[in-house]
Amino acid sequence: MPKGKKNNQTAESSREIAPDAAAVTSPVQKAPAPETKTAAPSTAPKKDDGKQPIKRLKRAAYEEELRKLHVELVKLQYWIKDKGLKVVVIFEGRDAAGKGGVIKRITECLNPRICRVEALGTPSDREKTQWYFQRYVDRLPAAGEMVLFDRSWYNRAGVEHVMGFCTEEEYREFLRSCPEFERMLIRSGIILLKYWFSVSDEEQEHRFQARLDDPTKRWKLSPMDLESRKKWIEYSKAKDEMFAHTDTKQSPWYVVNSDDKRRAHLNCISHLLSMIPYGDLTPEPMALPPRQHDIAYTRPPMEYQTFVPEKF
Repeated sequence: MPKGKKNNQTAESSREIAPDAAAVTSPVQKAPAPETKTAAPSTAPKKDDGKQPIKRLKRAAYEEELRKLHVELVKLQYWIKDKGLKVVVIFEGRDAAGKGGVIKRITECLNPRICRVEALGTPSDREKTQWYFQRYVDRLPAAGEMVLFDRSWYNRAGVEHVMGFCTEEEYREFLRSCPEFERMLIRSGIILLKYWFSVSDEEQEHRFQARLDDPTKRWKLSPMDLESRKKWIEYSKAKDEMFAHTDTKQSPWYVVNSDDKRRAHLNCISHLLSMIPYGDLTPEPMALPPRQHDIAYTRPPMEYQTFVPEKF
């Protein structure tokens, strides 16, 4: 297991399972100075949970660093294509933890023919009768490709187990077979990276509320997402059990603290780049050729074409 990993997992558990533990161990504050008789005593409870506010990264600094990482991602893309690498990156975590955001930041500067996203929906009746990993195998990369899984086969260890969509026998079989399945992928030449996005209870609630208030983001919420709030502890237990079985030396989990989305984006992309050795195969700049000279050709009148109305 990579150095410092246990500390990350312990820190995440303190956020997920016991969010108020810091309040129990925080030092007792000094009593306030006596108020004057004319001042009305405050009856509102004073919030003191011992937690430090999130120090969010400024947009200007974020965009500057993201630009540098985008340049490196393009270099990695050329390298993957030239060397015929097969890369699989798994993004897992709680709802609203920021998985989709970092995937967008990765793909926005890359060729979709080389780097693609797989976000499988609910399995069909036919797929439910297949070997559990079968529908994911069909989405694995060929040589020269990188696939980003926005959730993956780990659905069985998370939502399917917590919400009762699989039997206990199916769940236990997944925990036994998943490490061997991933070792098979690695032996076949696939580079496998797994990221878990950790978000605190308070930050998840804030993001859920923002989605409820914004009509353009409301589609991101499903009844299943809201139900997950009621099962916070069950999801924490499921995550810990999943890590106990699948956080292996050959295929470890890397935990990303995602309370600050911008920092999470930069940290995840930077780590991804550090895990795949690559060189700079960026092509030399190309010169734009001159436009073809006019020839004896008369184009049809513009009135023959149907244009989109210019409302703006």
